[in-house]
Amino acid sequence: MLSKNARLWLGLIAALSLLSLASSCTPSGGDEGKTDETGKVYKATGKEGTISGVVAYNGAAPEAKKIDTSADPVCASKSPTLATEDWVVKDGKLANTYVYIKDGTLADGSKVGDYGGWPNMPASATLDQNGCHYKPHVLGVVVNEPITITNSDPTTHNIHFQPKNNKLARAEVLVPVKCNQHPWMKSYVGVSKHPFFAVTAEDGSYSIKGVPPGKYTVVAWHEGGANGTEQKMEVTVAASGAGKADFSFGATALGRPSSWPVVEAIEFPMLQKH
Repeated sequence: MLSKNARLWLGLIAALSLLSLASSCTPSGGDEGKTDETGKVYKATGKEGTISGVVAYNGAAPEAKKIDTSADPVCASKSPTLATEDWVVKDGKLANTYVYIKDGTLADGSKVGDYGGWPNMPASATLDQNGCHYKPHVLGVVVNEPITITNSDPTTHNIHFQPKNNKLARAEVLVPVKCNQHPWMKSYVGVSKHPFFAVTAEDGSYSIKGVPPGKYTVVAWHEGGANGTEQKMEVTVAASGAGKADFSFGATALGRPSSWPVVEAIEFPMLQKH
């Protein structure tokens, strides 16, 4: 059980690396000691640009299903109309899509992956348990960024991260999160080495700022389907320019395979702050 404002240091999961140690897991695969970090730091030039766009849904979106919360009177009272959030579509636009730069080459020939430091790295993030569901439903963080886990409900929650790369500090898109107490609760956390990611709003829009001039592979990930669905696009950002990347999902995407496989649940002890 998490107390209010309990802090889970996910940092790429530097926290998950810590949690794996706390649960006496032994790293395997010969990668012990490796992380995603490098010593190279990008220095802003003032000529950085943006990548923005809209994610649409073609066709009739799957209807949200009402969730039976009667097993917990608090949930039933606070969220009597709670419904699934797999596909949140309004006016043909898709929310909760994680859009990020997967890789790319800067104008000077260096690679995005060459850098371990960026000037616009976010300092913190919050995942709230509110109304017996997670807010936000999809969250983006960077390596070593602390996440504050809060509980706004007068009931017990048991948060459970299900990472694939749990033993080491490294990027992962995306880490499923569930609640062992309330099986309908789920969220997704994208962990990146850089700050070039965004989650689409209710109107399907997103904006990624501070992007150095260069050519990039931009990926849009959405949870719909058996294991999630990805779309990708090549985008060029000129000096002080604005790159555009619009994506479209639809009924045909529901059965498409994803590069993100299903992973087995791994139990972790929770870090608490009293």
